[in-house]
Amino acid sequence: MIRRRGFSVIELLIAVGIIAMIAAIAMGNYFNAIHRSKQKRTMADMRSVAVAWESRAVDTKQYNAAGGAFSMPAGAVSYQEMVTMLSPTYIRTLPSMDGWGFPMQFRADQTIASATAASSYGLRSPGRDGIYSGTYNDGPTTNYDCDIVYSGGQFIVYPEGVQQK
Repeated sequence: MIRRRGFSVIELLIAVGIIAMIAAIAMGNYFNAIHRSKQKRTMADMRSVAVAWESRAVDTKQYNAAGGAFSMPAGAVSYQEMVTMLSPTYIRTLPSMDGWGFPMQFRADQTIASATAASSYGLRSPGRDGIYSGTYNDGPTTNYDCDIVYSGGQFIVYPEGVQQK
């Protein structure tokens, strides 16, 4: 009787296949966790900026950068204008980038230099793809590429649940 030592080719291929499947599942979960953490960081930064902006509005009785019903305000507010307005009194370090490294966008319905008090504001992140959408459906999203939008003291478009992409 001949005793065989080692594994057959079929046994090795089965073992390699199982290891490959486990690795594929682990990699998917790993990348999902990375993008989820970027979403959470972005939302935390946006909330911090909004709290600072609204705190300033309480003190100055005008936003010229905060407030009301959502439609992304038309007037762009530069990052430098935001820093001048909010830092260091209302926020120590104003984040300029979202979790993916794209610039956040700040908007108000009146320019910063306007004598008219701004009544609405918005800030947004373009999400993983770095492209801003033109229109928004209020509520949760399950796509990493969707924008994250904050206005009037709440998230208008935000991630929730299992992300699909």
